[in-house]
Amino acid sequence: MHSIWAVATNTIKQALRLKIAAVFIILLIVLLPVMGLTTTGDGTLKGQLQTFVSYGLSLTSFLLCLLTIIVTIYSLTSDIEQRQIYTVLTKPIRRYQLLLGKLLGVILLDVGLLILFSAIIYTITIYTPKFINASEAQRAEADNEFFAARINLTPVEIDITQEVLDTYKKLQASGQLDEMFQDMSRKEIITQLTNQKQLEKRAAAVGRDLLWEFKNVKPTDPNGSLFIKFKYDVSGISPSDLPVYGRWFIGDYQYIRYGVQGETPVYDGVHSHSIQTFHEIAVPAHVVPKDGHLAVGFLNVPVNNTVVIFSEDPKVLYKADTFTANFIRAALLILLRLIFLACLGILAATFLSFPVAILLCLVIFLTASFSSFCLESFDSLSEGISNIYRYTVRPMILLLPQFDKFNPTKFLVPAQLLSWFLLTKVALSLVCIKAFLLFSLGLLIFSFREIAKIII
Repeated sequence: MHSIWAVATNTIKQALRLKIAAVFIILLIVLLPVMGLTTTGDGTLKGQLQTFVSYGLSLTSFLLCLLTIIVTIYSLTSDIEQRQIYTVLTKPIRRYQLLLGKLLGVILLDVGLLILFSAIIYTITIYTPKFINASEAQRAEADNEFFAARINLTPVEIDITQEVLDTYKKLQASGQLDEMFQDMSRKEIITQLTNQKQLEKRAAAVGRDLLWEFKNVKPTDPNGSLFIKFKYDVSGISPSDLPVYGRWFIGDYQYIRYGVQGETPVYDGVHSHSIQTFHEIAVPAHVVPKDGHLAVGFLNVPVNNTVVIFSEDPKVLYKADTFTANFIRAALLILLRLIFLACLGILAATFLSFPVAILLCLVIFLTASFSSFCLESFDSLSEGISNIYRYTVRPMILLLPQFDKFNPTKFLVPAQLLSWFLLTKVALSLVCIKAFLLFSLGLLIFSFREIAKIII
């Protein structure tokens, strides 16, 4: 253990002597406070905080990822190229101890820098409301919609498969299928009909209502609030600031849907909101029945005189943890990413030169950062090319970690709960399996690598 720790401390010193490391550290120390003072978002306190946390954490994560790749690869390749490794391996230290020491040093450096920059971001975020003298209304909005960790529930999905198939058969029997969907395959037609049917389920004509079913709604504070998040539009061309009036009724599903009297009250209120923008309605948490079976209903009141269309199904949100705990878990999520990249750098440095190893790691890092975009882009290719991609490139992309799917800002910005369960799941997949396999492969390659030839 003494040998591993000695290599780790030497790796940290070596990293701090790198000019690029100093540049990255100074950049973050300067830019983060500047961003905290200059970002405005949409002009509200909540918008300013969301913008700063999004940009601040994204910049910190990106620069630390680059720094991890560079330091890890340089630490090993420079020792080999400058032949310093000869003096190390002649001492009583095994090759696996050398790699473990390099990895430990990089991880400790990442932990220190991540704590420093996360503390800067957190401090600026917490004190921003006081610094800009935000109003009570803005602070209340920020407390409910930003300084929280909320569970995000989606409604029970309605199975429309049979309705779509029935529509397809009717159009086919009437001969309208070819007229409406020219040069489209059956799969493409089914997809388009499904989208149309889903849109119909989210559209309310004047005087008509919509009802969504939610299960397992369990607010932690019965005296707190629920939040219904939604965004809708109207048929025809209308200005974006047009107010749309809606009557919302929220409560026991059995009572609202079937008229079975329950023990909990029902929320019933009329609200007006602008279109094409996400809004939230605060509802007392005591409207949730004990079984957690909640109904959310919307009535398009006659005053609108137009069809109201929801861009997506409304969501139910409620507080489940604090902003501080959620922020800590988000920082740990970044650390898991850095550990994976450190192991990837160790692997690349065991058999590649510095520039080639950097290129390989950057390609993998960028692909993992935009994995969803890559998959969607290839899926839109022609059928012949798409089939080749499906059995070659796609499996390789799916083996990579999906950094964009588990981006910390996707949880912190909308105040969505990043649970310990999800964090543990990511840790098992990213570190315990993928990073461990990369490091083990690097150790295997390095153990058989010929460092120097003996010439007699």
